[in-house]
Amino acid sequence: MALTFLRYVLPALLVLAGFVVLFAVDDDIRWDGWAMLVGSGLALLLLNVLFRYGAKGDEEREAEESAREYFAEHGRWPDDPA
Repeated sequence: MALTFLRYVLPALLVLAGFVVLFAVDDDIRWDGWAMLVGSGLALLLLNVLFRYGAKGDEEREAEESAREYFAEHGRWPDDPA
């Protein structure tokens, strides 16, 4: 639950807060607040996407290593017909 909050809810709240600041504040600083909050929300979302993409590569390497161990033991690849 905490991981879902960090991955999706927190970036959405930051972007939403940026638009609230944009429409609620009447000073020139509203553009700075909007850019700061929306930028940080999108950066957090991108960081999560890139981390998940990197972790996916680790799973593929582990699958390749187990296939190589199977090949060394049986003399054929696991997906080859017997």
